[in-house]
Amino acid sequence: MSVPATTALLTDHYELTMLESALRDGTAQRRCVFETFARRLPDGRRYGVVAGTARLLEAIQAFRFDAETIDFLASAGVVGEPTLEYLRTFRFTGDVDGYGEGELYFPYSPVLTVTATFAEAVVLETLVLSVLNHDCAVAAAAARMVTAASGRPVIEMGSRRTHERAAVAAARAAYLAGFASTSNLAARARFGVPTAGTAAHSFTLLHDDERAAFAAQLEALGTDTTLLVDTYDISRGVATAVELAGPKLGAIRIDSGDLGVLARQAREQLDRLGATGTRIVVSGDLDEYAIAALAAAPVDVYGAGTAVVTGSGAPTAGMVYKVVEVDGRLVAKRSEDKHSHGGRKSALRAHKPTGTAVEEIVVAGPPALPREGERLLQRPLLRGGELVADVPTLEQAREHLREAMVTLPWDGLKLSRGEPAIPTRLVPAS
Repeated sequence: MSVPATTALLTDHYELTMLESALRDGTAQRRCVFETFARRLPDGRRYGVVAGTARLLEAIQAFRFDAETIDFLASAGVVGEPTLEYLRTFRFTGDVDGYGEGELYFPYSPVLTVTATFAEAVVLETLVLSVLNHDCAVAAAAARMVTAASGRPVIEMGSRRTHERAAVAAARAAYLAGFASTSNLAARARFGVPTAGTAAHSFTLLHDDERAAFAAQLEALGTDTTLLVDTYDISRGVATAVELAGPKLGAIRIDSGDLGVLARQAREQLDRLGATGTRIVVSGDLDEYAIAALAAAPVDVYGAGTAVVTGSGAPTAGMVYKVVEVDGRLVAKRSEDKHSHGGRKSALRAHKPTGTAVEEIVVAGPPALPREGERLLQRPLLRGGELVADVPTLEQAREHLREAMVTLPWDGLKLSRGEPAIPTRLVPAS
């Protein structure tokens, strides 16, 4: 699957009217620094997870105004001819720095920094926020589910519960966060995310009875398949599944009811029938709390849908995109409850000798230099509008998050409400 030829209209109308005004009064070429950060984490969350950066970088490089787009803007009267002339040759030539995908973030962490002229930076606001707010929200929810699963695999199966394009991005973000696979084939084609899937209730109902449905599936897919046993009576479904497949049946899936009770009953029945290696997959409106509640149940694999693709109650990461410098002058918004801090920031994470993270240090002014036990968090992503060579792959980001999660204090992994796992300390410009 290819990326869109242009992403230029994935923006808000006011970004182009600001551009037009700035071009008219001569301020469009002022050198600016815009930062993307969250003033607070979503309610109840103790950490955020950076995801979507690679998708965003591709989208920025595709942010061009082709002839069709220019014709649309002209016919719609969005901007005048001088602005259209500027946009005809537009390409982003600025710099982008940010936290790598798979990195943890906290309140006021400078997750993404865009340094460019006002004209180039302002038009990216909606694109930056739409990608990062969605993908980071999904990744954080998925990471909590992975923690709750305690090493048991989790499959993402929420494509039917969100927009068709958001489903692909959500599958990628969930995999980055540690999910084992997705049901979404586009995510496999576009991003290489492993896919899994067997059959739904409709396949069973298509046949004259459950036995015929199971037999057809086994004939097509072999005994390592997963049979959905709760269309009618679960006990009969389990018995029929083992009768037809034998004790080497790969797995059964339970998609409704009291999953903990049903999983225990199914495990006992499978063991009595000699299918001791047959796994139990459960699905059906699972979120991190439901997964945690099943910790003592004999469940081998979880399937999460609606909760993960909607951020499990926090569908946006709450990030904002604010200008913090103009031609070297520090600027900041002072509105009550929506304040920002002026000046370009760099960020460090401080750790104990044991490796446990203790503090997020956000420094305004010249780039911070790490001391012993500290790690720089931002890295160059674009220079002169061109991708730098060391942007991590999806697999590298997935591994980085796994390592970063280990550094959190134990309290930071709790699903209960509480303060961020580590505090943020802002060091203002001197």
